[in-house]
Amino acid sequence: MAASKINLDGLLIFEQPFARVPYENYRKVFRTTQKNIERELGHLSDLQSTAGSPTLNVMRERCKHLSFIEDIQGPIGSEYARWVDTRLDRWIVDWVLRHGREQTARHIARERGIEELVDIDLFMDIRRIEDALGSHSCTEALAWCGENKNALKKLKSTLEFDLRLQEYIELARDRRTADAIAYARKHLIPWQETHLMQIQQASALLAFPPTTTCNPYKRLYDPIRWLNLIQSFRLAIFSLNTLPSEPLLHLALYGGLSSLKLPTCYDPEIKNHDCPVCDPWLGKLGEEVPFSHHVNSTIVCRLSGKIMDEDNAPMAFPNGYVYSREALEEMSAQNEGKVKCPRTQEECDISKLKKVFIS
Repeated sequence: MAASKINLDGLLIFEQPFARVPYENYRKVFRTTQKNIERELGHLSDLQSTAGSPTLNVMRERCKHLSFIEDIQGPIGSEYARWVDTRLDRWIVDWVLRHGREQTARHIARERGIEELVDIDLFMDIRRIEDALGSHSCTEALAWCGENKNALKKLKSTLEFDLRLQEYIELARDRRTADAIAYARKHLIPWQETHLMQIQQASALLAFPPTTTCNPYKRLYDPIRWLNLIQSFRLAIFSLNTLPSEPLLHLALYGGLSSLKLPTCYDPEIKNHDCPVCDPWLGKLGEEVPFSHHVNSTIVCRLSGKIMDEDNAPMAFPNGYVYSREALEEMSAQNEGKVKCPRTQEECDISKLKKVFIS
């Protein structure tokens, strides 16, 4: 597969892909990764008091899935194809789960036989707690923090304090001053060694109504804090369960897009339907990856999408734009020997075109 492309005077240039890595090198990478994962599994139990054995079982099954690649002789064959399909199914289920479609994810996992490789139960808990936070309730999230207190401490997470502070803010919003003071003494003061300035600012909040225009206290009353709590909770539980913050499918696509992306992919006049980065959805995802850089290029015709080489030579219009001979001959056959440049609409006889030699 071509690695990237650019446009120069009407040329679409697909860059050469990276050199093919020997299959044995992939196996070495997998073996090294597997050993690292198995070593870390010994420490996972200290960080996963909430997920417990279900999450550890998922990790073990994934290690087995990863180790299966060692027994495959090469990247060609039915066994390797099944392994790749299973990996893609995992990515799709992960993406569906992160978008709140647990039933769809469960159906896909059951149909594809990968229920032990995906985190359906974990994401159902995430959804339950996030829904509660969306309804302005910290109860479920605080209960989760209590179950994972030691693990969160090791991660140096401030999620529990942020939740306690939000409950205090809601008491202040309701002007329940006595309750807010009692709550602060019980739940905020114990954090004074690390959050003294925030506690002091929260104490002064009682002197300001929810309609205040004073920025420090206006920000504390801002409802957007609930959305921030949802994000903080998700990051904490992902860290606790060694999950990336991005969907696995996106991470895989980032790798492919980074080998294809060039500035011309975002030029509306040069977009090509055969380029994944030129696709509106994938192009949006590709904005987050760096541009590719390669030395050797393969030239592709904008009209036909075919590679231009000695058998399909590039032909130049008098205006300098270049297209493949096959595409231009087909155009001239339908237009009584005339060809038209799609960029400038300049028309001429096909005999006026000149063959281009690329060094």
